[in-house]
Amino acid sequence: MSELGVALIAAGAAIAGGVVTGWYSRSGGIRQAEAARHAGERQADALLESVRMTFRREARQRALALRRETYAEFLGAAETRILAERTGRGRADDEAGFQRALGALALEGPAEVVEAAERLAESLRRHQPPDELHRAKRRFVEEARRALDDPTAAESAPNTPNDPDSTPT
Repeated sequence: MSELGVALIAAGAAIAGGVVTGWYSRSGGIRQAEAARHAGERQADALLESVRMTFRREARQRALALRRETYAEFLGAAETRILAERTGRGRADDEAGFQRALGALALEGPAEVVEAAERLAESLRRHQPPDELHRAKRRFVEEARRALDDPTAAESAPNTPNDPDSTPT
């Protein structure tokens, strides 16, 4: 074989080797890029989930704070009514304030707290003795504390026990 033939074979082999090497390098690069994209998507998903969890936690805290405030307002209005019941002295708007607080509490829920509040309201309407009023108030406080301590209570939809359209959560 002449030198020209050997040179052509060597050149052809070099070109073929370059093409094969380039092809494998390209395939490896594509795989690396795909792996990097997949890893980036996993990181983005993890970050989004972290943000969602933070928002849920903050929303739950806001809901519990609103509930706590609603329960405290009702308890304050109930105390005012109980004091008026004992002393016979009260203001004209005490009953209206009590009913507003009871209505707000009925919207806030949950059903067990609303039931306890309604029992306390009924005890006041019937002018029950102080011991009975104290028991009804204590039951309301216990239910309110339970609702505030239960981490899922803020996520459940409020409902009232006497509302046929509400469903327990």
